[in-house]
Amino acid sequence: MRRILPYIYLFCLDLIVISGAAQSAKSPFAAFMQAHEDSMKKYSFDIVNAREAGDRFRADSIFTRMLVRALKEPYSFSYPFDSLRTISRLYAPDSSFRIFTWQVVKDENTFRRHGAIQINTKDGSLKLYPLLDKTTLLENTNHITTTNGDWIGAIYYRIVETSFNGRKYYTLFGYDENNFRSTKKRIEVLRFDEQGRPVFGGPFFSFEKDETPKPVQTRFSIEYKKDGNASIRYDDEMKMIIYDHLISENNQPDKKYTFVPDGDYEGFKWENGKWVHVDKVFTFKLQDGQAPVEKPVKESKLDIRKEPGQ
Repeated sequence: MRRILPYIYLFCLDLIVISGAAQSAKSPFAAFMQAHEDSMKKYSFDIVNAREAGDRFRADSIFTRMLVRALKEPYSFSYPFDSLRTISRLYAPDSSFRIFTWQVVKDENTFRRHGAIQINTKDGSLKLYPLLDKTTLLENTNHITTTNGDWIGAIYYRIVETSFNGRKYYTLFGYDENNFRSTKKRIEVLRFDEQGRPVFGGPFFSFEKDETPKPVQTRFSIEYKKDGNASIRYDDEMKMIIYDHLISENNQPDKKYTFVPDGDYEGFKWENGKWVHVDKVFTFKLQDGQAPVEKPVKESKLDIRKEPGQ
């Protein structure tokens, strides 16, 4: 036993040396990116929490420049920026890209979303597509296809990867504050064209199995009463999108800001390259406070209540 212990000690010492060498090899990059991130924290916080609109927009401008500067560092794709809690940062399930999204509030009726898609490149160089929010200029948003240059702005909280005929599709789940009366959530399919450019939307949301079929939609959205707690989520076990069925709480169906969940659920199932509508996900009606999954996903807002660094 006494003879074995020195060898165990030497073996452990070798592991410590190797581990330390590995960490020291990574530390310059990590420390450099951490410095970038630390300098961005205050501005990312002020984008949402500064009292004056001018200060929020000024913070947004500074933060955007700092983010682009940080992303220009080789292999920045691997750095998570996970302390920027007012900024949504989502990696695609296959790690082929990631999306940054955030919003700036001008007043109770004006919300502007900003964002960017970073592509995971083999040589670590930066390939970035800025997302330019043109929501207020677009009509019939559930029936048009857009690019990063005429983006329908949202804060993304989930990406689901699907495929069909050897091609990958990425369904984005987004949150939109809309205005002081109502909130929106939407789902849309992101794909990349032959030149690798992002395309949002397409003929992916089908209602062909409904009793009264409707035309196919390029994206799907719900609008409901402010803080009405309606949800659109993906159930990993059922492998389908589930969302709240909404009704007007005072029988005014033309006023979306009166819509609230009624306890029923609809959904979409991926079939043959499109999301096919399911009119009734469950055959029973849930009681108040119940949910269709054991652990409901909280996707409504980012954590913006805490100071940076906490």
